Amino acid sequence: MKLTKDQVLAVVTEAGQKMSDPNYSSSMVGGFFQQQQQVSNFISAHEQELGGTEGIISVIFHCALVTEAFRRAGARIRTLSYEDLDGAARGEPLPRLEKVQLPLHEFIQANVENVDAQKLIAMIALAIDAAVP
Repeated sequence: MKLTKDQVLAVVTEAGQKMSDPNYSSSMVGGFFQQQQQVSNFISAHEQELGGTEGIISVIFHCALVTEAFRRAGARIRTLSYEDLDGAARGEPLPRLEKVQLPLHEFIQANVENVDAQKLIAMIALAIDAAVP
């Protein structure tokens, strides 16, 4: 399923508007963590590259936004497995994501400064993309 720039932009715009509510980001992070525990554990294992707990939370939040963009486009997101992550880990994730989901690639590049975080979010976006029929 190809996402359009408008679909991704709608999710990002709404997130920007809701960030003043402290419960919004914690709700997004908590919801993603509950629904995607293996992915969240995988992200947590990269604590050092991400700069600590704050970096982990940021990556989970951005992955939650990616998931929301797919949901709003009509996708049903299943719980991802470590096998899904292994499949998405082949090659460089950012150039691969640019080819298959350009709007997500642009979103990550524009909103995430840490290069390791960008790669991790891109890899998880690729896993979600591959798991969506």
